[in-house]
Amino acid sequence: MITIADIEQAHQRIAELVNRTPIMTSRTLDDSTGAKNYIKCENFQRVGAFKFRGVSNKLALLTEQERARGVVTHSSGNHAQAVALASSLLGIEAVVVMPRNAPQVKVEATAGYGARIVRCESSAEARVHTCQALIEKHGYTLVHPYDDDQIIAGAGTASFELINDIKWLDVLFCPVGGGGLLSGSSVATKGLCPAARVIAVEPERADDAFRSLRDDEIYPSVYPDTIADGLRTSLSPRTFEIIKQHVDQIITVTEAEIVEAMKFLWIRMKLVVEPSGAVSIAGLRKMAAAHTGQQVGAIISGGNVDLNPLFEHYDRLLEQ
Repeated sequence: MITIADIEQAHQRIAELVNRTPIMTSRTLDDSTGAKNYIKCENFQRVGAFKFRGVSNKLALLTEQERARGVVTHSSGNHAQAVALASSLLGIEAVVVMPRNAPQVKVEATAGYGARIVRCESSAEARVHTCQALIEKHGYTLVHPYDDDQIIAGAGTASFELINDIKWLDVLFCPVGGGGLLSGSSVATKGLCPAARVIAVEPERADDAFRSLRDDEIYPSVYPDTIADGLRTSLSPRTFEIIKQHVDQIITVTEAEIVEAMKFLWIRMKLVVEPSGAVSIAGLRKMAAAHTGQQVGAIISGGNVDLNPLFEHYDRLLEQ
């Protein structure tokens, strides 16, 4: 299990690769919650998401032989783009297995960063099977989206930066899907501020982590219908153990609460945030009464939203 020392070493290791993302504040948010809130904006990270941190740490630790053979992953989202870009920067061949129903904009972005795309059927089993076949044929190293200590340590550097910049926290809100970001964030928070509470937030429609912690057994996430598409994955045994040890509470938020959080971030703070990234703010707002007068942190995990419909609307207006 990773420690705060692992996260500190990861932070030093990837410092030249990643962006030290800004911490944003809002008087409106402070006034409405009665707390002093600090928002770590990983939507300003390279590829627009925290995923670049963990991937950079993982790739930086590969041996020369592993670099020469290349890496592979399966993803249709932010992790795919992170593996593609980090591999390109480090001169490593990257192959990304993507389902046939992956959004074309994400496929093009991943290819644009330099990865070779291998398509597969649109199921979790097909992703894993295709990935494993490539590993057996070419000797690639798997870069898992979250079930990897080096990925988790890298992800934890976002909270590590947040706390080092503002000196202390009373509570941290963090999204949870597969648990990589939450695991790293909880270890960083407890390591630097042992008395702080770590509260995970997930969609009510994808509440497998909530039920898993409540019942002390891992429940699978079975294609939940939520706009927070980055949080549809299940916990792994590795992330579950870290969460049990370091996370104080998991709460759920409704789809309407996620949208309201996005609207607040977009309209009042001018922050482009994807639904999965806004989940932490939805949780912070929902639990405001419990943290009056405290110093509160929240991780915005990413900002990759397909804005094509918006600009297509404006294009139609121009044609009138």
